[in-house]
Amino acid sequence: MENRHIPESELILNSDGSIYHLHLKPEHLASFVFTVGDPDRVPLVSQHFEQIDFKIKKREFVTHTGWKNGKRLTVMSTGMSTDNIEILLTELDALVNVDLESRLLKTKKTQLQIVRLGTSGSLQLDIPAGSLLASEIGIGLDTLMMFYPHLAGNHDLAHAIQKELDLSFLPYQAAADSDLLSKVEGKFIKGITLTCPGFYAPQGRHVVLKPRIQFMLERLSDLSIDGKRLTNFEMETAAYYALGELLGHQMLSLNAIVANRPLKKFDPEANKTIERLIQAALECFGF
Repeated sequence: MENRHIPESELILNSDGSIYHLHLKPEHLASFVFTVGDPDRVPLVSQHFEQIDFKIKKREFVTHTGWKNGKRLTVMSTGMSTDNIEILLTELDALVNVDLESRLLKTKKTQLQIVRLGTSGSLQLDIPAGSLLASEIGIGLDTLMMFYPHLAGNHDLAHAIQKELDLSFLPYQAAADSDLLSKVEGKFIKGITLTCPGFYAPQGRHVVLKPRIQFMLERLSDLSIDGKRLTNFEMETAAYYALGELLGHQMLSLNAIVANRPLKKFDPEANKTIERLIQAALECFGF
């Protein structure tokens, strides 16, 4: 790895030496990290810890680090959408792979395990609200990855979506870490997740402003490429997978399905579904 010096303007530190947005120092972070979107969900995860050593809050980023079953772990909130995930993953990587005092990249790479615990809407009639789904593949409808190096691997689903929706740009496609995915086998449905740059029109919702893309929901739910179908919508997964691939960290996105879009149904017990997601994730990863 290149031993490059990173200027102050490119990687900003707070006056106490912590990294700018997350307000963390390297010793505050465990190598296994659960992430949630909503800051209020952080204590829903950390309440299961046997011991909490560290808590901090800055903006939408809330972090708790502690211990469970003899293992150290971190849970932190990210806020919504892929722009926040870019900040999160860039700064988490810097915490473990940049010497913040010398501002030099470390020669030995540290790999983090990061598991998203999020909410999502189903695109398919047979995946009801209340289901738990692991994203095998994430496909991004945002343009974040136009600013980063090209991703390796197959992009057949991304090309099919671009053609179906007549998009002016190619969505990006990346996969979950296979080792992390194997740990949730049998407890989660596996699916292909579409990451959208908004909650309303980018997910085919019509409140007051009419979406430009007509019948988006129906067209995407009917799309099949070599027997593969899209299973759910949300706003972060593809960025986790794409940046994780480039940075060399292990990523997995787990989803509580709280809405079935074709049936226009919302989970009346969404909070209980989220708690089942948390419990299942802790169990699957040995916490």
